[in-house]
Amino acid sequence: MNRPQVYAIEPWQLRETHLDLRLQARSESLFSLSNGHLGMRGNLDEGYPHALPGTYLNSFYELRPLPYAEGGYGYPESGQTIVNVTDGKVIRLLVDDEPFDVRDGRLLRHERVLDLRDGVLRREVEWRSPAGSVIRVRSTRLVSLTHPSTAAIAYEVEPVDAPVRVIVQSELVANEELPGPLRDPRVSAVLRAPLVPELSRGDGTGALLMHVTRESGLHLAAAMDHIVTGPPELRCTSEAHEDLARTTVVCRLAPGQRLRLVKLLAYSWSERRSRAALRDRVAAALAGARYEGWDGLLRAQRATLDTFWDSADVEVDGDAEVQQAVRLALFHVLQAGAQSHGRPIAAKGLTGPGYDGHVFWDTERFVLPVLTAIRPEAAEQALRWRHSTLGLARERAATLGWAGAAFPWRTIRGQECSGYWPAGTAALHVGADIADAVVRYVDATADTVFERDVGVDLLVETARLWASFGHHDRDGAFHLDGVTGPDEYTAIADDNVYTNLMARRNLTAAADAVERHPDRADALGVSDTEITAWRAAAAAMSIPYDDQLGVHPQVHGFTLRREWDFGGTRPDEYPLLLHFPYLDLYRSQVVKQADLVLALHWCGDAFSPGEKARDFAYYEQRTVRDSSLSACAQAVVAAEVGHLELAHDYIGEAVLTDLYDLHRNTRDGLHIASLAGAWLSLVAGLGGMRDHHGVLSFAPRLPRGIERLAFSLLWRGLRLRVTIRPHEAVYSLRGADGGDAKLELWHHGTPLLLTTDAAVSRPIPPVVPLTPEPSQPAGRGPVRRRTITTRPGATRDLRP
Repeated sequence: MNRPQVYAIEPWQLRETHLDLRLQARSESLFSLSNGHLGMRGNLDEGYPHALPGTYLNSFYELRPLPYAEGGYGYPESGQTIVNVTDGKVIRLLVDDEPFDVRDGRLLRHERVLDLRDGVLRREVEWRSPAGSVIRVRSTRLVSLTHPSTAAIAYEVEPVDAPVRVIVQSELVANEELPGPLRDPRVSAVLRAPLVPELSRGDGTGALLMHVTRESGLHLAAAMDHIVTGPPELRCTSEAHEDLARTTVVCRLAPGQRLRLVKLLAYSWSERRSRAALRDRVAAALAGARYEGWDGLLRAQRATLDTFWDSADVEVDGDAEVQQAVRLALFHVLQAGAQSHGRPIAAKGLTGPGYDGHVFWDTERFVLPVLTAIRPEAAEQALRWRHSTLGLARERAATLGWAGAAFPWRTIRGQECSGYWPAGTAALHVGADIADAVVRYVDATADTVFERDVGVDLLVETARLWASFGHHDRDGAFHLDGVTGPDEYTAIADDNVYTNLMARRNLTAAADAVERHPDRADALGVSDTEITAWRAAAAAMSIPYDDQLGVHPQVHGFTLRREWDFGGTRPDEYPLLLHFPYLDLYRSQVVKQADLVLALHWCGDAFSPGEKARDFAYYEQRTVRDSSLSACAQAVVAAEVGHLELAHDYIGEAVLTDLYDLHRNTRDGLHIASLAGAWLSLVAGLGGMRDHHGVLSFAPRLPRGIERLAFSLLWRGLRLRVTIRPHEAVYSLRGADGGDAKLELWHHGTPLLLTTDAAVSRPIPPVVPLTPEPSQPAGRGPVRRRTITTRPGATRDLRP
């Protein structure tokens, strides 16, 4: 059956060629705009039809009960869920008293474009009403990347062939009805209408609504103002009620005339500030937006993105689909952290309510290494947020009987919010992931002030956790027992290789940091004895190895477990966690997502080339990729061990996770870590970039389907540009403010001194894989990019 094509493959935009309501939920996520503080899903301007309305403020949440069939010591008592706050996107249109609705009348044209260089969502519609009137609507939506509290919408209406009376109702709507039943009535009662009215005001061209959450007690202010131009006889009034504020504009338009609204929006929230303070903050934000004006906001957005793309762009010649997708991915990664200002970067960013709006370990493991390379100030802010929750992490560790800090597996505010203890309590690797992000940020930026003021605290308290939690056996080896690594199908096991290697790096980094900053060591009470214990634990860390197979068991004894019957598993039984008991998964050699393979990337200096090749081949045959976090890691290591075509396949899966809704939950928001993984799969994968111990190195190679790969990154204030072709790599350097600079790096194991004077070219040696290309479990291999031809201007079918 032929399916209509929906999205054009274009290098700098995502263009929806027509409206397909069957794809609406996914489109709302893909067309989301955010800035790390404020996020708006790509809902239609008129508010309906919608799949999932959403406007979010970073860390604005409601408390909810966590149900347990049977309680246990140390279980979290309540969860935190992101709140759909007051919706300011809504602009309703009536044409001769008939409401504009894409389901009624006839939609003559409908196109939306997410512009990755201008940072706006554009829409153009031609619609014939049931009565026969034809109108054209153009809108442009913007969430400011420079002013965190500000969003704006330019909305234009014009008749096409006959005079019409037009009524535009621009609204603020609180407590929108959300689709889908909540099975727990306690949760439903909390989240159905979480916002309690405090103040409403409407006059002139604007309005204000203020609310407070029922349980968490967070105060919210949302305000709007309008700049209206049109026929001289137009009328504009505003009104406000508890959960609705509306500015109404009425006029008559003849063909050739236009009504234009510029809607300015401002949001603010606080745990502590008074209503007056919040009211004044949104009023100031609106005044600032009026001062900038629509054109000024557009110019600032474009200037911010010009600067961003200068250091972040990835150019892919030969695979136009991957080219578009990696830019879309980077745009959303930027949006997730651009103006977070000491707030977290959640798994879905601010694109949807998936995972309750929680932040997980994958922020530090996947997102922050990318932001460190392309937007280091955003990485710094995310780490400062972790530091702000250090007290809560210390309390959690104390509750569990450990020293140091136990950071939560999933949270919004900093408290553990997982009722599933094999992850929420046992996935301790999150502490080492945070420590690793600190080290990589400091190595890349040389930000010693951050290391002293923030980094040392995080390194010390996570190191203390490992020293407290682990133990030396009678032979002196150091073990971390009963943990859950990144693979959630292998839980509560001993000596997870990824966790142990990351903990070893954590312990050593903490010891090094306190020796560089003895004043901070004194303030934290770190003694020489404690430092010696950290180094001893790191040196004695147990790293399991199966001598018979010549591979590393993911956890102790993993290679002795029963094999999973992949041949007997139907395609509709994936993801496995929805069709099989966890007990069966836990005792089998089946891997949800890259775990040992993740260690091959991030702790690659701990493995020989032969070990990497054998380990990768072994785990390829057992990894089912029921997680979006897997494909990018597999791409990186596939490229390193020489399976370049397979790496290309995994790159395609990583970058297209949300465009193709590969995990069937893009409706709930984008997978920010997988989007960051798009950059990792290309730069760390095909570019071979590594930064072990602060040493920058590259080992670039290209598959047959990619003719050229070029990317930039920031390293210690310098902009490094790498251009890769099949037989050579070219490195160039630009200093801060155009000044002279030099940088030492490695190319395929050979040192290279790069200066700003001239680019340097180096040959790329031929690749010789040490093992045959491995197979994957039946039906779980990636789609082969080598069989796909994409070109600019083509369209893709994104229906399920």
